[in-house]
Amino acid sequence: MFIRAAANWDFPVIETLLMDAFGGPAEARLVDALRRDGDKVIELVAEEDGALYGTVMLSRLHAPDRWLALAPVAVAAERRGQGIGVALIREAIAASRTWEAAVVVGEPAYYARFGFSVALAGALRTPYPKDKTGVLQLGITRPEAQVELRYPPAFKDV
Repeated sequence: MFIRAAANWDFPVIETLLMDAFGGPAEARLVDALRRDGDKVIELVAEEDGALYGTVMLSRLHAPDRWLALAPVAVAAERRGQGIGVALIREAIAASRTWEAAVVVGEPAYYARFGFSVALAGALRTPYPKDKTGVLQLGITRPEAQVELRYPPAFKDV
């Protein structure tokens, strides 16, 4: 398996991966809108023998400046539990080191292994559940308290 940047010809397979992983079209629509609106920063796929088994995207937040949102991450059902999601997230984080911070909404115990901290996100104002929001400091500036996270419009339907 190797990880590479997603290409236009991957988009139909990514859409299927997302719909299967999330049980509906919401995340696939999110990814399509982030691409269309120019908010996508990093989009990676995991490939083996010409088949795609996973995908991850980082998109820019509209505020604060130089912050990213990690979402979504999806792995084909038959390949879950094999480290594909972990590898995709690690590669995406490594590729985003020129940014200040990344935020994720998900299971804190899962994302803590990558350095995402619910405590660091503590005082942030976010439209998502605070107990599921983690922040990963990427740059030299520590995330400030009371910052309002403004997601791209594409997130409004997720």
